[in-house]
Amino acid sequence: MIITVTLNPALDKTARVDVLRPNALNRLQGVTLDAGGKGVNVSAMIRSLGGESVAVGFSGGGAGEELRALVAKKGITSDFVRVAAVTRTNLKVVADDGALTEFNEPGPEIRDAEWRELEQKLSSYAAGGNTVVLSGSLPAGLGKDTYKKLSAMLRRAGASVFLDTDGEALKRALESAPEEIPDYIKPNRYELLQYFGMPDDKGAACTETELAELCRTLIGKGIKLVSLSMGEAGAIFVNGNGVWRAPALPVQVRSTVGAGDSMTGALVHGFEQGLPEEQCFALAMAASAGACTTEGTNPPSRALVDTLLTQTRMEKIA
Repeated sequence: MIITVTLNPALDKTARVDVLRPNALNRLQGVTLDAGGKGVNVSAMIRSLGGESVAVGFSGGGAGEELRALVAKKGITSDFVRVAAVTRTNLKVVADDGALTEFNEPGPEIRDAEWRELEQKLSSYAAGGNTVVLSGSLPAGLGKDTYKKLSAMLRRAGASVFLDTDGEALKRALESAPEEIPDYIKPNRYELLQYFGMPDDKGAACTETELAELCRTLIGKGIKLVSLSMGEAGAIFVNGNGVWRAPALPVQVRSTVGAGDSMTGALVHGFEQGLPEEQCFALAMAASAGACTTEGTNPPSRALVDTLLTQTRMEKIA
């Protein structure tokens, strides 16, 4: 079973403009409203591929009620903890050239009793063989070591952990002992370089080989797989068996919202189905590319993913 955890979910309002004009009136077009948050997006991708998951997290107020209704409409099983504060609403504006500008609210403050309820819920799911996906930002009231604590608890209980976060939350989680550290992580290029404290000017000059070596350093900490997304440059996948690279697929980009989450969803779905690792990586690339062709935070269809799979090229480079 796959459990996705979204501690700071949102209603995602996505709109289009021809060109985003700062300090001027922008008239929004094609406004859509979706259930958002990284874990929710992961569950949506798994569902689109024909798999099942349980979406867990916090939701509150009228926005939280609408969030749960939209999740159910997607055919996703959910098990949210209801909180006193109101779930956030985010605005994502996409220009005709595909450029994305996001306006994200900070989210509700989580009370101690609400947090304990979520911990108990996750503890009940942390049975051997289950995979728990921890992803996204942290709401107010939760410390930067939240994912570190959750990963340790889940790993000790026998679950596998996939972590997709950044900044201090990622840094803290990777300080754990090998038996408590996340099994899988999916940073993007910026997040990886940020973790290693590399300034932008030096990071921009990093070659693919150098990026792969940074990923190998993380494998040495006990992580089983580092999936590094690199936007238009594609992605590399690093584990104890080697390094694979995959160029980005040429698709018409409508929105990059949720593309990384679709990659994560396809990976964990492939793992659960027992697919060979290279097939899991290819599925992740096809799903991520497909997500870029959809409006809002909707995942691509299984048919589109299968079509893009025929165009995906994986190369083992080390």
